[in-house]
Amino acid sequence: MQEKAWWKESVVYQVYPRSFCDSNGDGIGDLNGITSKLDYLKELGVDVIWLSPVYKSPNDDNGYDISDYQAIMEDFGTMEDFDRMLEEMHKREIRLVMDLVVNHTSDEHPWFVESRKGKDNPYRDYYIWKDPVDGHAPNNWGSCFSGPAWQWDEETGQYYLHLFSVKQPDLNWENEKVRDEVFRMMNWWLDKGVDGFRMDVISLISKDPSYADGEAGLNGYSSFNVCANGPRVHEYLQEMRRRVLDGRNTITVGECSGVTLQEALKYASLDGKELNMVFQFEHMNLDADGDNKWTDKKCRLSELKEVLSNWQNGLDGKAWNSLFWCNHDQPRIVSRLGNDGPEYRERSAKMLAVCLHMMQGTPYVYQGEELGMTNVPFPGVEDFRDLDSINAYHELTEKGIFTKEEMLNFMRYKSRDNARTPMQWDDSANAGFTAGTPWIMTNPNYKEINAAEQMKRPDSVFHFYQKLIALRKEKEIIVYGDYKLLEPDSESVYVYERTLDGEHLLTACNFTDQEQEVRLPEEMAGQKAQLLVGNCEGAKWGGTLKLQPYEAVVWNWKEG
Repeated sequence: MQEKAWWKESVVYQVYPRSFCDSNGDGIGDLNGITSKLDYLKELGVDVIWLSPVYKSPNDDNGYDISDYQAIMEDFGTMEDFDRMLEEMHKREIRLVMDLVVNHTSDEHPWFVESRKGKDNPYRDYYIWKDPVDGHAPNNWGSCFSGPAWQWDEETGQYYLHLFSVKQPDLNWENEKVRDEVFRMMNWWLDKGVDGFRMDVISLISKDPSYADGEAGLNGYSSFNVCANGPRVHEYLQEMRRRVLDGRNTITVGECSGVTLQEALKYASLDGKELNMVFQFEHMNLDADGDNKWTDKKCRLSELKEVLSNWQNGLDGKAWNSLFWCNHDQPRIVSRLGNDGPEYRERSAKMLAVCLHMMQGTPYVYQGEELGMTNVPFPGVEDFRDLDSINAYHELTEKGIFTKEEMLNFMRYKSRDNARTPMQWDDSANAGFTAGTPWIMTNPNYKEINAAEQMKRPDSVFHFYQKLIALRKEKEIIVYGDYKLLEPDSESVYVYERTLDGEHLLTACNFTDQEQEVRLPEEMAGQKAQLLVGNCEGAKWGGTLKLQPYEAVVWNWKEG
């Protein structure tokens, strides 16, 4: 068995503060709102809260454009509010992970304000500035948020790089002073008492010094992922480990867009030189059209199983997996891989939870996922707030690639805003999120789907998640057991086995609205298995498992 660690055994809950709970009626969630809901999270059973950025920011990209790393955005409260929230988390034995955004800053950060004053400014080299090539941008790199990744600066006659918004210039990690500043800031937060970092797009911090063109995509620009896993990224993270993380009992996870399995073995190696784990997005990109996510395509279950199994087996004993379906950048999973109609929404939400939480790795639950919250029927483009979605809508419709109605349908399916509507606390106005006007529309289904109703009902999605989280604490096999995929070619069922020290778990999940049968191997069928957890009545063990629509079962037995 692998070496034990608390962060392997934990379940992490992501809070998107703008949409979680508003304590003062201004329509925006805040730190005091989070503090008021800590008992709810304690009851759910989570061990760690990952907090999306709450730093001072002009809020061009919902806080991922930071103008001061050591101050709190006014919308969210004060540093005193933060300190109180942290204290209350620790009282409940809940750890806090901060979102570390250091590939870029806001263009309103003092470093960039100085940087753009002139080529001789001491801060010029904190960012990536390049001369034009043949009167144009240095290369064809595209922004994640549509358009080019280069912005012309008239004053100084150069372009600066922004892999995201034009208001998010990329930091130059080649500059030792930048790394000094970042590491100093990280130590400041750890000294304050936070327990670790989720590192935003950390795989992009090292750029290929050739700045060569990439393969052009649908909009004529290469993917921002052309920068992923650059030549010095592991060097930088090993330096971060030595200068910040060594000797501290932290949890670290790197958002590694474009990461391969081989690269992940370096980022998250169990030798502890870099990070504890990475977020990889291979399974999240299966329903994209190449680099274009704007489609309503569904992924094939066989492909999903292949990808997740490759990561399960490829990292086993060498690195650690993170397990997630949802986050602030992904649409709601029950609308994506499950069935969000009234008949099967709860059952399919439970099925998806079982499928993920029985794997090896650290599970992440995104706010509202434990309620089976769904995608949102946004009426028109004016109802969206996400920069990525809005920019893509205008770019792709103006170029005639999609009609306005096509693009709206794709956005209702894939937009990040599906995850960012207010947390649905109860059936009162605005789902109990705010006494004011929410910054983004509330999903109209909040009267049927809300925490208050589910906490009262024993068979709710909430209580099912609670049970799954508790099981990870009871059974080592769920955390540390080996993984083996069964029925790899089936487009209907996901079946896998976990084994540890003579103990076995069989997880079987039906991804369809039709009854399915799973024929078990003979040596397995002869075991005396007990049902560990399931989302339907009447589950029976035998040579053939009959699974109801969206049924999930976990059977447990010991050899001998």
